[in-house]
Amino acid sequence: MKNFRKFSFLALLGIALATSCKKEETVVPTPAQESLAQPKLATTSAVANAVATGFPENFESATKGSYTAGTVALSSGNWNLDDALIGNLATDAKNGSQSVRIRNTGTLTMLFNVSDATQVTMAHAKFGSDANSTWQLWYSTDNGSTWQQTGSTVTTSSTTLQTATFAISVTGQIRFQVRKISGGTARINIDDFSIETGTTTPPTAGDDSNLLLGNPSDALANATSSPNNYLMQNTYYTSSYSRDRGTPNWVSWHISASDLGSTPRQDDFRADNTLPTAWYHVQNSSYSGSGFDRGHNCPSADRTSSVAANSSTFLMTNMIPQAPNNNQQTWANLEDYTRSLVNAGNEVYVICGSYGTGGTGSNGGVTNTINNGNVTVPSNVWKVIVVLPNGSNDLSRINASTRVIAVNTPNVNSINSNWKNYRTSVDAIEAATGYNLLSSLSTSLQATLESVVDNQ
Repeated sequence: MKNFRKFSFLALLGIALATSCKKEETVVPTPAQESLAQPKLATTSAVANAVATGFPENFESATKGSYTAGTVALSSGNWNLDDALIGNLATDAKNGSQSVRIRNTGTLTMLFNVSDATQVTMAHAKFGSDANSTWQLWYSTDNGSTWQQTGSTVTTSSTTLQTATFAISVTGQIRFQVRKISGGTARINIDDFSIETGTTTPPTAGDDSNLLLGNPSDALANATSSPNNYLMQNTYYTSSYSRDRGTPNWVSWHISASDLGSTPRQDDFRADNTLPTAWYHVQNSSYSGSGFDRGHNCPSADRTSSVAANSSTFLMTNMIPQAPNNNQQTWANLEDYTRSLVNAGNEVYVICGSYGTGGTGSNGGVTNTINNGNVTVPSNVWKVIVVLPNGSNDLSRINASTRVIAVNTPNVNSINSNWKNYRTSVDAIEAATGYNLLSSLSTSLQATLESVVDNQ
């Protein structure tokens, strides 16, 4: 750690603020027919190692022919079905012989917990020729005493099963509930409910770690003592979040060829429910009409190895209000170039952040805050990229010849689309932010690498 940079992050923040499936029949049965149909025998599904024990739940192992609230013992555990039943008619959309059918504002609720969920998926479709309905996924970490929504509200409009995916960033015990919230007596089917589990805390040291190069602001995973330098550890990136700014201070991640796949962009912008409950939660609509994009720090296209990886980048705690041309041109070009380095046989470590107050979006004029003052518009957006040929023992392979790209752009819509015009030194970014970047390296190596302005 450089001694002259050991000063209060919060004081610096104050300075910055001051300066700146199959097709179903369409015949709808009578209520009597709904109750009389009989199920077939249960089938057996293979479960991958990453899937919680007893999942995917395919709802084949029990019967429930009435919408009256009741508990059903299924292969994964006990579930409560309220204004819901287990359907097995030709008009029930399903894989296999059965699926859950929910009407009105019914619910499908786990009565048991799993540990360390990272992703939930399920199949959903309209029942028969019923109208569209909307529904939500909720979760509880206190055995069902309190609940909160995760992900976005889903609209079911297809008569064939579609997959809905929800990325979860909660460690410890957790259970889930499907809530139908619209559509009245229109019914939906839910099938193949699956939960992936695993640790949601990435390693803090070692090759490919998000924080291999250091914790730039000494962020703490303690919301009480560090609300504006709050360490958030996501599987796919790590960040320092500011409660008062409503944005991350910085985000750090690693990119290798295995991170770049064919998963499409999820576009599931959503509030991050892992933030402390008492804090303001920036919403997916919080930037609407502001003239600023929901600008990713860790880009969507850097995380295309899986749906969970890509979806994780759409949490609002990964966003800043970014001038559209900055986001869609200059920054997009830099991100594309970074991935081209990876595709050429390199791996890269990236730290991205913002500072200051006041940017100019598509509405013109300098804007300091949006969303009724809950989100600060930064004056500058910066990034540091460390490039290494593919290999192992990454820290030991960084030397005086290692390429380090540092870029600092004004958050304005009149920006030039060529990111190379905004190259700078790591030292200059540190002077502007007060952070200690690349702190895992020796002070002598930092002094060498951080003073250089890339010219390749």
